[in-house]
Parts: sequence; structure tokens; C-alpha cells
Amino acid sequence: MPPTAIRIAVTGLGAVTPLGNDVDTLWNALIEGRSGIRTMDRFAPRDGGLPFIAGLVQGFDAAAAVNRFAAERYDPHILYAIAAARQAVADAGLAEFDAERAGVIIGTGIGGFGTAEKSLESLLCDPDAPRVSPLFMPLFLGNMAAGHVALALGMKGPNFGVNSACASGAHALIAGVDALRAGRADLMLCGGSEAPVTRLIMESFHGLGTLSSRRDCPEQASRPFDAGRDGFVIAEGAGMLVLEEWRHAERRGARVYAELLGVGCSSDAHHLTAMPPDGDGARRAMAECLRDAGLRPEAVGYVNAHGSSTPLNDKVETLAIKRLFGEHAYKLRVNSSKSMLGHMMGAAGAVESLCTVLALHHRLIHPTINLRTPDPDCDLDYCVEGPVDAADIRVGLSNSFGFGGQNACLAFGRLDA
Repeated sequence: MPPTAIRIAVTGLGAVTPLGNDVDTLWNALIEGRSGIRTMDRFAPRDGGLPFIAGLVQGFDAAAAVNRFAAERYDPHILYAIAAARQAVADAGLAEFDAERAGVIIGTGIGGFGTAEKSLESLLCDPDAPRVSPLFMPLFLGNMAAGHVALALGMKGPNFGVNSACASGAHALIAGVDALRAGRADLMLCGGSEAPVTRLIMESFHGLGTLSSRRDCPEQASRPFDAGRDGFVIAEGAGMLVLEEWRHAERRGARVYAELLGVGCSSDAHHLTAMPPDGDGARRAMAECLRDAGLRPEAVGYVNAHGSSTPLNDKVETLAIKRLFGEHAYKLRVNSSKSMLGHMMGAAGAVESLCTVLALHHRLIHPTINLRTPDPDCDLDYCVEGPVDAADIRVGLSNSFGFGGQNACLAFGRLDA
């Protein structure tokens, strides 16, 4: 069977996010249009201004979700990954599976940087500190979330990490699709996890000038496509999806949320952090995704945008959509989960793919909040008056664009598509 003829089912979902630590809580908050952005008190900014704001995971009981040993020692991005992975596997009804045919691929942009900061601070500032923990490398390295999850769940198939900045979670899903199409596995647990709310990460993005300056109004700071947008809001958490070869899911009678129809990747080869003004890289990623899925642009009804709330990104992504879809672009429903979640960095692509799947499954599209002043360059339907009925939408795209010009797009289809 040709690789692209292999159908892929999405059968399980798991999430740890600023809007809730399970999928139902997350979805209800998105539909209600609630913001997960709040003032952060973990450390004070060096500029002496108002405290930083972030999308913070709240009420997460690591000891209950993982175990007490891990809760006391593991980096948060690993804890979030394990918790979301266990949810997804339970949601998929995978009480048992062929371990050698089940794999794990997880994306992260920052990895265990919080662990690195604490270890380095102790090493340099405390002469009486004990030696560096032997757990440092297993908690810091970017591949170790996938390693810890595979160990926790007993999955012995393809296993590795993906790092492509803010496209990491989406690229992890694409790598899972490749593994299934190549016949290396029957099911793949894929997603992204991130814990980037650390002093060095926050200060570095602040110095780069990419963070929103609206520290006095956290809930309104992330405002994708709004004329007053001034930067993104960093967030933490994890999202995991169980992908299965269709016949494998059928044989075990699995509940299927949606079909993963196609994937697309591209490189801008333009700038280390900025998208090209014509949006060509984003356009090519979406076009490749449609080609891979065998879809005409008119078949798509919904785009979960990267929508980061930065002045350039939102303008360029809008242009890329219009270049690819032509007049049909104005018939698309477009939204940004980041308006409520903030930017979950390496986890964003996975969580936003999960949101796209839920929109198709529930036939409902969550709003883009904080879009109050229209930007003439952002003139599509961003579902401001949401939630929006999606009974007539059968195909949705999820876009992710990372620093380095690394772009990813995934197409999902409703089961009656």
C-alpha cells in the first residue's frame, strides 16, 4: 500500500495547559472564551517594571499525575508530558497494546531549561553546594520527555525528541505520521511539552522585544490579529495525541475523534526569527499539506492559525492564507488558541492540533478573544463572536511556525468528511 494511502486515526487526547489539566476542562474554557494568562510571581523582572505575565499551569498535582519521586525531582516539562501522555493513552482505551509496535515522539523547544538554571546557579553561587545531580542530564536533554514517557508507559517502538522551536509539537506529530506510513509502528503517541517560564528564557525574549508589554492587563495581552497587538505571551504545558493506523484502530473498536489527512513542512530560509514578508514559507507548508492529503483548497473550512499576537506574524500568516486560498480565504473560519492559552512554545503545535481535532469532533470553533480593533492587513473571519457553529466544516488545518523559519501544517478531517 502506498504510504499516503495509509489512513491515520486520532484516537486519544491528553492535555496540561493554562486553561486546565485535562482535555474537557481545556475545551470548556476555550468555548467560554476564558483567558489563561495571569501575572507571574516566580521572580521579578530585571527592568524593575511590573511583574512578567505568562500562561501558567495551575493546580497541577504532579504527585498524583505521575508519582511523588518524580514530582520532587523531575523538570516540569517532563512531568507535564507524562501526565498528558497517560491521559491520552487512557482516553484511547489502550489498556493493552503491542509494546514493540507503539512509539513515542515528543517535541520541545526549551527542554529542561529550568533544571539547567537551578543547577548552574547552585554550582556557581554556592561553594558548599553538593556536586551536580546525576539526574541533571536525564532531566535537561530535549529528547528525555519522550524517553520518560516511553519508560512510564512501556512503549518500545520509535522513540525520539523533536526540536524546531515553536513548531516542535507539530513536527512531532508529522514524524509520527511518517512512522505509521512507513510501517514502523501501529500506534504513535505524539505531542509537545514545554516549561519555559524561567528567568533566563523570560528575560531573553523580553530583550528580543517579542513579548507583549501589556503587563498591567494579563488577560488582554495576547490579542492575535488585533491592530494593537504588541507581542506574544509565553505559556507552559503539554498536549499529546494518540495516532493509529486506521485498520489497527478498527480492529480494536477504538473511538476515533478525527482522521489525520495530511501533513506539510517547509523552510523560509529567510531570517533567524522573522517570517518573509510575502508569507511564502507558510503558504508552501499549507500547500504541501493539502497536496499530501489530496485536498483542494475549497475543501478546507477552518484554520487554527499560528496566530502568535506579534505584529509581523499575524499579518504575514493572513497574507499566506489569502495567497493559497484566494477568494475562498474569506469563507474560512480562522482562530487563534494562543489568544487564551498564550504561546506554549514547543507544545503549541500539539495543543493547537488537539484544539483543531476537538473543533471538528464537537462541530464548534472557539473564539479568538481580545480582537477589538480590526487591522486592515488582517481581514479574515477570526471567529471574534464565537463560539462558531461548525456543522458545515469537514476539514481543518493547524499551522505552526518556528524560529529558524521552520514551518508545519497538519490537516484533520471529520469522520463524515
